[in-house]
Amino acid sequence: MITPVEVFYGRNHGAMPEIDPRAWRLRVGGMVEQTLELSLAELQQRFAPVEVTATLQCAGNRRAGLMAYRDIPGQHPWGAGATSTARWRGAPLTDVLAACGLDPHVTDIAFDAPDVASEADPPQPFGGSIPVDKAIAPEVLLAWEMNGEALPTAHGGPVRVVVPGYIGARSVKWIGRITAQDHPSDNFFQQGAYRLLPADADTARTRPGDGVALGPVALDSEILAPDDGDELPAGTTRVAGYAFAGDDRTVVRVDVTTDGGGTWVQAELDAQPTPWTWRFWHARVDVPPGRVEIMARAWDSTAAVQPEHAATVWNPKGYVNNSWPSVTVTAS
Repeated sequence: MITPVEVFYGRNHGAMPEIDPRAWRLRVGGMVEQTLELSLAELQQRFAPVEVTATLQCAGNRRAGLMAYRDIPGQHPWGAGATSTARWRGAPLTDVLAACGLDPHVTDIAFDAPDVASEADPPQPFGGSIPVDKAIAPEVLLAWEMNGEALPTAHGGPVRVVVPGYIGARSVKWIGRITAQDHPSDNFFQQGAYRLLPADADTARTRPGDGVALGPVALDSEILAPDDGDELPAGTTRVAGYAFAGDDRTVVRVDVTTDGGGTWVQAELDAQPTPWTWRFWHARVDVPPGRVEIMARAWDSTAAVQPEHAATVWNPKGYVNNSWPSVTVTAS
């Protein structure tokens, strides 16, 4: 359920900054009654810490499945491993914002970090924003611990934002500045990079703000066992995996098929420790002799179900592949 720090997936767009925790400062301002500047010690002493177990998932998770349908040049071919879960400990962001006094006209909370990304033109530090209603939710943290240890540099230390239920890009690492404002962040990674574009969009001609800004994670699942290409004895086989629904949705059902969707077996769901984590599932299905494709589909608490084909969700940046996962095995 908890991913060890050493295998927790990593993603950053610029070089990792080396920040001395003793010199780190967080500046909070914008449309507030009082600006704040906090050292790490002041953040830890002034605001009562809480712990939240939450899954983070890259918006490009399972991009390889989209690339198998149609190429996506220049993008990383993530499999299903750009998803990990940790115990995060830190100050609730809502407490820090309350200490500043938000202007009633604030709509978005913007985050800025020091890591400079060359893919922006001109290069600029990483940043983004989330709606204020999410920012003041109790699960959103300014985290300084991960799985009971000081947050490592590779995962945003000394302090990162953790936004449960949202794509990993919104959980900004190495946070340095927080700004309350009446519009989303103007940062390239809010207005340009993490946008869902139509399948026929020309990425060389898109403008800032085109497409849909990515926020809550779409309902997704993956088969983790058996592995694609495995050779198995014919007969009853255990199939297992994870499912994840972002925002405040939960996974309520997973089905598995070995005959192209003609019949389905409903999987058993493991306990889900918080609404913000993945949910493991497992099922026993009959696998006939020969090559067999095993597929799964998940349902969430809004009764939404995953789309069937990668073709229906393909997009030129390769985001949000939440089509049915599948593995092909050979049984004898």
